[in-house]
Amino acid sequence: MASVEVKPNRIDTAIADEIADHTNSGIEHTAQTLTWAADEHVLLALAAAGWLYTHIRQPQQRPLANHVLAVSLATAFLPHVLKSVFDQIRPDRLTISGHRRGVPVSGQARDAFPSGHAVHMGALASAAGLLPKTPRRWVRTVAVALSLTRIVVLAHWASDVVAGFALGAAVERLLRPWTLTQSFRKQVNWRRRP
Repeated sequence: MASVEVKPNRIDTAIADEIADHTNSGIEHTAQTLTWAADEHVLLALAAAGWLYTHIRQPQQRPLANHVLAVSLATAFLPHVLKSVFDQIRPDRLTISGHRRGVPVSGQARDAFPSGHAVHMGALASAAGLLPKTPRRWVRTVAVALSLTRIVVLAHWASDVVAGFALGAAVERLLRPWTLTQSFRKQVNWRRRP
């Protein structure tokens, strides 16, 4: 399959340069540890465990569990397809000073676009719209923070993370009509009102 080359923009480069120039091994180690919470393997395991638990213990929530599992599977698959189409070098491959300050080397060198972790987090942030106000805000804050760790460890350009986050949110919204019945969506909307 022919690949499409994606180049970072000036803002991407400026952000990556600032991070490389001002980071340290403590920041990088913390961000690298946190970024695992947005990893597809972790999220798929949690979605499968939640699906199983819900189907055994909370049958009234089965539509939501089905939705979360379907979205998790879609957002795990989609970034791999897109990375086979798009070719973009990761920012961590372009820094020497950053590596001296603790920037790790991540993934395949030319798999920057889009950020798979951000795709997962965008879907999670979108799905949080089904929750009441307080947990919805908390989940969205965590999703954004975990996405930003991909920029901090220079695994992705800022635009990769923004695009991935938006793509994940779009996938979650596109799957809702097929995975959540209209009556279930109305029930959730009624319960989540402030």
